[in-house]
Amino acid sequence: MKNIINLEEFRTPKAKIFTGRDRGEQVRKDSKIDEIESKFENVDFIIPANLYSINPSFFEELFINVVKKLGEEKFYAKFNFKNEGTYNYEKPLKEAISRILREKTALDK
Repeated sequence: MKNIINLEEFRTPKAKIFTGRDRGEQVRKDSKIDEIESKFENVDFIIPANLYSINPSFFEELFINVVKKLGEEKFYAKFNFKNEGTYNYEKPLKEAISRILREKTALDK
């Protein structure tokens, strides 16, 4: 097991987007992100070239367990994002993290 998650490995051939909670959940399971996060000090997360979109709901379901476990600051410290293309993934990622933490807070009260 390596400390690298490359979204290219989970991409449907010729697909230009990653979208939806169902797809995010499937990639979370297939990538074993929860196991990788717990076994390694750092995780490289590679965003492939030629993407048009990754929506927040995909990121939300993909990262839900690790963000709840680590919190925002430790998540960003542990996960090194490497963008091989030009798609600006930061905004949907931040939105997803915000949603995860907001949901956690609402459930905790």
